[in-house]
Amino acid sequence: MKGMTAASPRPQTMAEKILTHRGTQTVYAGDLAVVEVDQVMVVDSIAQSFIERMQRDLNATPKYPERVSIVIDHVAPASTVSVAQAQKEAREYAARTGVRLFDVGRGICHQVLMEEGLARPGWIVLGSDSHSTTYGAVAAFGSGMGATDIALAAASGKTWLKVPDSVKVTFTGELRSGVSAKDVALEMIRRLGADGATYQSIEMHAGDRFTRGERMTLANLCVEAGAKAGLVVPGGEILTAYGYDVPAWVYPDEGATYVQAIEIDLTALNPRMSAPSEVDNVHDVADLREQLRDTPVDQVFIGTCTNGRIEDLHEAANVLRGHRVAPGTRLLVIPASSEVMEQAMADGTLLILQRAGAVLGTPGCGPCMGRHQGVLAPGEVCVSTSNRNFIGRMGDKDARIYLASPAVAAATAVMGRVSLPADVAAL
Repeated sequence: MKGMTAASPRPQTMAEKILTHRGTQTVYAGDLAVVEVDQVMVVDSIAQSFIERMQRDLNATPKYPERVSIVIDHVAPASTVSVAQAQKEAREYAARTGVRLFDVGRGICHQVLMEEGLARPGWIVLGSDSHSTTYGAVAAFGSGMGATDIALAAASGKTWLKVPDSVKVTFTGELRSGVSAKDVALEMIRRLGADGATYQSIEMHAGDRFTRGERMTLANLCVEAGAKAGLVVPGGEILTAYGYDVPAWVYPDEGATYVQAIEIDLTALNPRMSAPSEVDNVHDVADLREQLRDTPVDQVFIGTCTNGRIEDLHEAANVLRGHRVAPGTRLLVIPASSEVMEQAMADGTLLILQRAGAVLGTPGCGPCMGRHQGVLAPGEVCVSTSNRNFIGRMGDKDARIYLASPAVAAATAVMGRVSLPADVAAL
């Protein structure tokens, strides 16, 4: 870790470092900080409320239009007239004020902002989506907020935050074949618990392990432990690819204060699955496979901001190649962005998925929040690569959702029951 800077007379965590550098004074956990915001992200499902706050309540326009992005991704394309009207108003607002608009088909907000370079090390990125913790993959302080706070940030270019306590998570060892970042993230949430990091920053020490996409998966799930932010200490691809300028000051100091520290030995980790209806209800997939061997799986969904990236589609295609989805099971695959979709088209991944029987959707959030493109019926069972399995999340309240990695999801689609890739390989 880098040493203390002149701005930090005593050791600081990453969260304290970033909020100090984007504010006006040195801050520590528990302090209030007023900070410059580098990017404000608004999704279609909250755009109407955001516009109302800006126009009716604040009588303001974005102070820095170039720092505001509207992404139409949650229900894209529109599913109802009212949704279509709201998206029309969002487009008109963007054209009128000069803020950036990513329209239907560009992809999921977090994936798109990362691809567009709108989240960078040391930045503060606020989003009207709870999984805005994803930006911590590149050491940006990403956090979700409601329409009012988002509008205030857009109008003023600033926000205020109570500096969060930090939880230190250290990864040791190396992942075994068949175990992915999703399994690591689910194990981390199991260890912390659903409210184990409420309004705290989860600071993940991974060394050079994990790609940018894998780091996005880790940071994305942090909010499922209640975290305000999830920060992965820069290393590996973040230093060697994508052209990021990683400032030395962004690293945590030796001796920084953490409210909790856990260590996860990756070598000992097996594939994990989150069972209904809490994300921290995490089990070994092998155990659930036995418990659910007589339970047919109606739908498998591969996509979302958690696991809709090209490496996730590759992981699924490696399992599905040469196989067909089981009778009675539906497999939905939705790439996270147009860029991911183009890559998957170019390298033949989509063809493998299509030939296996997958239903391919256009980039976006899809059925993750139960509003279109794969709503679950009463009593149905779904294995999803998404990030939430709450009651009613993907449709009817009596549907059951299991969260897993793309490889486990693909194996389940082939077998029609909760399965591991080894089960498919043995066919």
